[in-house]
Amino acid sequence: MSTASTSDTTPDTMPDTTDTADCAARDAVIWNDWHPVAALGALGDSDATSNTRLLGIDLGIRAANVAGAQPSARYSVWRHDNHAPCRVQARYGVLWVCLGEPQRDILAIPEADEADRRLLHAGAFRVHVSGLRAVENFLDMGHFPFVHTGYLGVEPYTEVAPYRIERDEQNGELYAHDCRFYQPRAAMTAGTALDVHYVYRVARPYSAILYKTCPPQPERFDVIALFVQPLDEDWCVAHTVMSYLDDTSSDDELRGFQQTIFAQDIKILVNQVPKRLPLGTGDEHPVRADAMSVAYRRWLSAQQVTYGTTHGR
Repeated sequence: MSTASTSDTTPDTMPDTTDTADCAARDAVIWNDWHPVAALGALGDSDATSNTRLLGIDLGIRAANVAGAQPSARYSVWRHDNHAPCRVQARYGVLWVCLGEPQRDILAIPEADEADRRLLHAGAFRVHVSGLRAVENFLDMGHFPFVHTGYLGVEPYTEVAPYRIERDEQNGELYAHDCRFYQPRAAMTAGTALDVHYVYRVARPYSAILYKTCPPQPERFDVIALFVQPLDEDWCVAHTVMSYLDDTSSDDELRGFQQTIFAQDIKILVNQVPKRLPLGTGDEHPVRADAMSVAYRRWLSAQQVTYGTTHGR
């Protein structure tokens, strides 16, 4: 499945975004955070300008080939509505933008700096759903046997074993530990079916990281990060970045495998009703397997996140 370019992330029928931009400004944790806006590999080195959208704000992006410049200094981003420049950083193969006043740095993924790992941007997928819905789907193991049949699950192995939720009070992150699932093909390096161990980490409202058993080195984890770009409250672009321990597969093979998985997820995401994530009690009825989803929603509510949710609407 082909990936979406930076200039192709805004649908032709986007609604007026004045209200959504105001809503984002009220959600301080969202407005003052870093968000992905493009894969660095898609921007190139020329002075060509591309366009995208973030939190209801139309943006322009320009990459310049400046000899000796730090990666972040090679890119400029500005708002189309008032021509104000935006703060930018380049990290993990992604260009990040903060529209407000950054309260903290981009989330840390120490594994991405390990010398024996391969860091690959696996694709940018535009989806008609709230970015928070995309993160919640990423955290859900229950759909593996039914949506990712033959890859991440298969019948009759459908039960989600109990796992442990942890809130890291020091950095405010959310974790799911002791997750495990029987998978026919967990990764490109998996020659046989495996009982795969998972750790889920929600670092920011729109960013989650999955650590899963690495078949060639079971004592270590492969790392898959989902960085979601909220175009507005009902549309998002999902950026998938992999930090893999794999010396045999080609870049195209690794990307192709991950794109196959996400293409299957899109079928679920586009049919979500409502498009925004419900945070109110009684809106939906979770089961035991949804423990991480419930914890994620409560975590968002505790931070007073309303953007991309049905809360207060």
